[in-house]
Amino acid sequence: MKPALLLPFLLAACGASPAPEFFGATRTEVTVNARDYVVLQKGERVEVIRLGYAHRGEHQEIRATMIELIPTVTGCTLRESTLTGDSGEMRGSVNCPK
Repeated sequence: MKPALLLPFLLAACGASPAPEFFGATRTEVTVNARDYVVLQKGERVEVIRLGYAHRGEHQEIRATMIELIPTVTGCTLRESTLTGDSGEMRGSVNCPK
């Protein structure tokens, strides 16, 4: 197969790829305000990935939405001091009910 023919297949494989620590995590896809997110949870760790482009001035609202998604999707409480990342990808730890 010619390299040019492989390009569409390689691009189709692109998407929300989890960090290595989240391989095998529970994956939930969510749409909020016409924007798509992926929430990955593995044990007491969580990762939120925003899909798509964000314009200047939207990042603060997106970040707030990503933080709100964590307890909504996981049913766990975010340990805010563990949160790292930006409006594209965030990771943190959660306390889950036993």
